[in-house]
Amino acid sequence: MSQMPQNGAIACLAAIAVAIPLSTAAQSTDGFALATDGNGAINVPEIDYRGTWVQLGAFSVSRDKPQRGAKELHVTYAPADAVATYKLNGRFPDGTVLIKDVFAANTEQLSTGLASYAGKLNGRFVMIKNTEGRFADNPLWGDGWGWAFFEGAEMRKTVTKDYKKDCMPCHVPAKATDWLYVRGYPVLAD
Repeated sequence: MSQMPQNGAIACLAAIAVAIPLSTAAQSTDGFALATDGNGAINVPEIDYRGTWVQLGAFSVSRDKPQRGAKELHVTYAPADAVATYKLNGRFPDGTVLIKDVFAANTEQLSTGLASYAGKLNGRFVMIKNTEGRFADNPLWGDGWGWAFFEGAEMRKTVTKDYKKDCMPCHVPAKATDWLYVRGYPVLAD
């Protein structure tokens, strides 16, 4: 029995990897089916995004008295294929869903110093890249994205009524980077 050359084995593995489709949870191109009702209402996808998507990065939001640690931790996730596309051309493809968890921060003195870490889930932001201007009459859609915030563990009913009033005031400083604070997402710069 002859041995397969090493480069042949690599080619075989590559062919197998290409033949295995990504799961629906991993694909970004069907984000409209994943995170909308088809009419523009946005929801939190019922998938294990923390376990199957790429963590883009995290931000801490300071308390009024920073010496007491962080007030909140924001952790953002995106599908791996959308991250790969972003790394190629600096833009997320149409239909990309981004999910940002907002955790209340717990803070305590550890052996390394004062440390803040994720506590109770305060809510989630969901953004869906919309390059084709879908749902133009819906106040949750505009400026190239669908925008929604869900309090606590809620996954269906957003508290966002109008993205221009509820979301844009925080995102104006990130206008030049497609409304996203990409400087906090080191995986996009790798």
